[in-house]
Amino acid sequence: MAFAFSDRHIEDYHIRGYTVFRQILPPSLIADLRLAADRARELAREERGPQAQRLQPLRSYDIDQQPFINYAELPELVDALRQVLTPRHFHGDRGFMGILLEPAESSWCTAWHRDWRDNIPGLDLTRWESSFSDINLFNQVNCALYEDCSTWFVPGSHLRRDLPGEVDRFPDRPIPRPDFDGMEEAAREHAGLDYCRSMPGAVQTQLEAGDYCLYRNTLWHLGNYVPYRKRATIHDGVFTPEFVTWMTEVREEAQRRRQQGHGMENPNQAAAG
Repeated sequence: MAFAFSDRHIEDYHIRGYTVFRQILPPSLIADLRLAADRARELAREERGPQAQRLQPLRSYDIDQQPFINYAELPELVDALRQVLTPRHFHGDRGFMGILLEPAESSWCTAWHRDWRDNIPGLDLTRWESSFSDINLFNQVNCALYEDCSTWFVPGSHLRRDLPGEVDRFPDRPIPRPDFDGMEEAAREHAGLDYCRSMPGAVQTQLEAGDYCLYRNTLWHLGNYVPYRKRATIHDGVFTPEFVTWMTEVREEAQRRRQQGHGMENPNQAAAG
């Protein structure tokens, strides 16, 4: 069934924090992108070893760029983004865009996090707290070229600060990933799922080939990966001039603060104070 835009996409995005444009990529484009992604997988493993799960940014590597240009310029996709967001929002920046891949040998799981707040040491939390609900900032994409159920969200968490159950689950910073030490593969997979489900309100996304998931990366989210499920998912951002400026300023500020001895601030301690 061909993609059809509806008001539900707008409602889901602004209330739940994510929406999926089902089957928005045409089969011919999926085929071209898969070939390019195969090259990305090869390069990622040559560079970082068999557990590599990302190649980014694509522009920096010897990969056919034309499929990604065609993806960025796809009229149906450009129109859908403009309807959910604004005509000023743009995606497909190959200086940021990457490919998310399955690990070759062992299951893996990232930490639960909200982007920037929980993964940028030196970040001044007041900058994030004052900006996390701004629709011009923090819009991100996972576009699946194969079935992908790796990403988990806590719907609606982009609209608020952490709930008591979330604070209780992760009181400290940095947030720990699952402890896989000494585990055989089946136990690693089980531990990863337990970790995903341990977050109150967590839901698992289900993407088919050609689905484009637009989400607020200030949601609680994570990625959970197994080696037996092939993955090639475009990881992209949807930017505005304001967000480009915000990222530049905040990265420079965080670097200065790290040089001054600041680490990762804990929002739970800040709230208690």
